[in-house]
Amino acid sequence: MILPIVGYGHPVLKTKAKKINKSFESLSNIINNMWETMYNANGVGLAAPQIGLSIRLFIVDTKPFSDDESLNQEESLKLKSFKKVFINPEILDENGEAWDFNEGCLSIPEIRADVKRSETIKIKYYDTNFIEQFEEFDGLIARVIQHEYDHIEGILFTDKISPLKRKLLRRKLLDISKGKVPTDYLMKFSKIKMR
Repeated sequence: MILPIVGYGHPVLKTKAKKINKSFESLSNIINNMWETMYNANGVGLAAPQIGLSIRLFIVDTKPFSDDESLNQEESLKLKSFKKVFINPEILDENGEAWDFNEGCLSIPEIRADVKRSETIKIKYYDTNFIEQFEEFDGLIARVIQHEYDHIEGILFTDKISPLKRKLLRRKLLDISKGKVPTDYLMKFSKIKMR
């Protein structure tokens, strides 16, 4: 089922999400709905807070990045085949030279900005069978994971840009919080007024 994506300004996006256990109600259904919702919105990642659930869960599928002509064949194949569910993830380490990349977010449509993130991460998480995994990722995969991980920490990519850039985007962000933004996917907005 395609669910509405929570828009900028909703309190759930600024709340640190809670861990879940394998008996969490309707978990496989939630995950299936998240995949359907993300693909409908042409995203590469989606965190549970973006569908209004403050739980430590996100999904990533980097296949859309694999079409970039600047990538070599090995990088392209790696991105094309990367699709994972992360339950109760914990980033253990971030390494390598931080690099900028122009990011966007399904909860903040029509806005993009360069964000600096670490090249390599080590992460611990549970898969859909609740088996603990320890893995290391780099490049675009690491970046998407860091972006989605920020969501379950209550952090948005706009929190990572300069205060000046944020000030310049203030009007657009305010419009998004009020639901005044065109999207071709279903969204849900907060009734809370932003200052």
